[in-house]
Amino acid sequence: MALPLFPLLLFLTAIASIVVFQKTQNDIFAVLGVASTIACLIWGLVIAHWSIHILTLLILFKFSTPIMHLVVQEQE
Repeated sequence: MALPLFPLLLFLTAIASIVVFQKTQNDIFAVLGVASTIACLIWGLVIAHWSIHILTLLILFKFSTPIMHLVVQEQE
């Protein structure tokens, strides 16, 4: 029962770290905020359900960057 709660808690911790990072002027807390955000997002995605992975992949395909268009044009 606790396993579906872990990705949500990690995501909330990542969001809280971003908020703390934005409010602080001290470099050490900024580095800790960025590091904890990255760690929480990675571990949250690692233990997430496969449907979350597919949804994330579809979102990434929808928001393509201009660099991706250049790569596709070079291949043609």
